[in-house]
Amino acid sequence: MRVLLAGLCTVDVVQRVPHLPEPGRKVQSTDVSVAAGGPATNAAVAVASLGAEALLLTVLGRHPLAELARADLAECGVTVLDALPRRDGPPAISAVAVRDHDGERTVVSHNAAAVEPEALSYFDTDALAGMLPTGAPDAVLVDGHHPALALAASRWAKAHRRPVVVDAGSWKPVFTQVFGLADVVACSAQFTAPEGALAEVPVVVTTAGPDPVRWRGRNGSGEVAVPVVEARDTLGAGDVWHGAFVSKVGAVDIGEAIEFANAVASERVRHVGPRSWIGPVRAMMGVT
Repeated sequence: MRVLLAGLCTVDVVQRVPHLPEPGRKVQSTDVSVAAGGPATNAAVAVASLGAEALLLTVLGRHPLAELARADLAECGVTVLDALPRRDGPPAISAVAVRDHDGERTVVSHNAAAVEPEALSYFDTDALAGMLPTGAPDAVLVDGHHPALALAASRWAKAHRRPVVVDAGSWKPVFTQVFGLADVVACSAQFTAPEGALAEVPVVVTTAGPDPVRWRGRNGSGEVAVPVVEARDTLGAGDVWHGAFVSKVGAVDIGEAIEFANAVASERVRHVGPRSWIGPVRAMMGVT
């Protein structure tokens, strides 16, 4: 299984704290970690951890912090396809605080705002095809953070009859085009979209943290329970869910794909840190 994941890559500075700081106050962290993050990136790490091949189409450039992210992803087994390899500016940075007792987190991030849309105006399906290694991806996931990348990946997938999964974390204007190319849109219960935006999507999946995951499609609807676990770190759990889900799309039915993703994401939140969950998930799923 080979998955193409198009979207954001950040450098996450993650600090665990006894309580989230109030405005104007400081708090001493108990642990600090630095790792690559972002929706598509975390999903790519999940795909690789499950034994599939993960191709991350993103923007990194040649800044020293970009090299940090690239090295981290190489260690995780993710292949980076950099759409702007000569870009000099730093990648997006996220400052994250994770509360010790329940794993709840706050995130401050610039996301993809530093990349001017004009810088990616050249990027289309031909540019993407020229970057792909031998052997086409079996599925595609997009998060919409770099609109040109999301459109190129989605259009390529439709042209090659590969399933497209959209990680709809928050509404983005490019979704008006991407949703028309999607096979599955996966969003949280807090996601809001313009009226009718999801009407023609074949399958819509709605996650709600520890509550059951609901789905509806042209051939029915349903819900799948989430395993009950003690959450110690929720950072990136939704992204890990998306990575696990897209790794099964097309191979099993929608309910089975959701059940698999629920199990992987539930295991992720049991472990502290951005990478500590990988070994336990691989062991749980029998990945060698």
